[in-house]
Amino acid sequence: MKFQPKFALLSALIVASLAITGCKEESKNEGPVVLKTAFNQSENNPQYKALVDFSTKLEKATDGKYKLEIHPNELLGDQRATLELVQSGAIQLAVVANPLVENFNKNFSVLAMPYVYDNPEHQRKVFTSDLLNPLFASTKSNGFEVLTAYTAGARSMYTKGAAVKTPADMKGKKIRVMQSDTMIKMLDCMGGTGVPMGQGEVYSAIQQGVLDGAENNEITYADLKQYEVAPFFSYTRHVMVADLLVVNESFISEMDTKDQETFRKLAKESTAVEFDLWNKALDVAKSTAVSHGATFTEVDIKPFQERCQSLQSTLLTTPEQKDVFQKIRAMAN
Repeated sequence: MKFQPKFALLSALIVASLAITGCKEESKNEGPVVLKTAFNQSENNPQYKALVDFSTKLEKATDGKYKLEIHPNELLGDQRATLELVQSGAIQLAVVANPLVENFNKNFSVLAMPYVYDNPEHQRKVFTSDLLNPLFASTKSNGFEVLTAYTAGARSMYTKGAAVKTPADMKGKKIRVMQSDTMIKMLDCMGGTGVPMGQGEVYSAIQQGVLDGAENNEITYADLKQYEVAPFFSYTRHVMVADLLVVNESFISEMDTKDQETFRKLAKESTAVEFDLWNKALDVAKSTAVSHGATFTEVDIKPFQERCQSLQSTLLTTPEQKDVFQKIRAMAN
């Protein structure tokens, strides 16, 4: 499957620019091979910092032969556009959201299913293992391969009035969710009512009583100061988002065996680095929220998991999805 050329003009301009740059670099025949890498968020993001660490280690391990040139803040286009650039070979690497890769293989949807992971440690264990390697290699025919997965945090409930500890506490509560049918169904199985709404409207909607709360990770919660209107943060951890580091297939297949082995190894190791950086950012966000009166409550997720089992079953539509799901769940023990 190929994306529609919504960003064709942008992509064409970037391809031309990068091609010219590449020719100049090649003609000089000096310095490292520069791997142009697209990233849609700022330099402060834990994923960006993990990419910088990956580049430093790659350059050292290959005696200066390779290094990443990271373009943050959507400088090369949004994630859909940059995935197209990776496919075409105009750039070598990009970090993209898991749903974009689902367009090529729907089995990737398992990585972001409700309650597929018990906690962030479980997700880390899965992402740093070899369990997902066959799935990651399945996109090769589309011009790219997934090197590794990064965490984008666990989404939990935060409400006004009182903390959510059980599905019964969710009864009658209107909770903001992303504009996703799955997220709406998930809130229903958790005992509440999902209300799709743009992020910019959430603060005032809670403040005015239109919503009883929302769900997101601690970083977003603190950055948007939503602790001011919903001070009770409950660790339901119902969805743990995955972002994927993708690489152009032609580029990686043409690397010599030793360099490719080093490249893959360091890319995989960058996942553990990213988790560590994410956890540090979470600690800072949580401290900020607590200093402004927020409370954080651990939750027994088993009753929520049990209520959402029927939803999980409806989302597992292929034997491959079921196999990946079962293997992920087995790693929870």
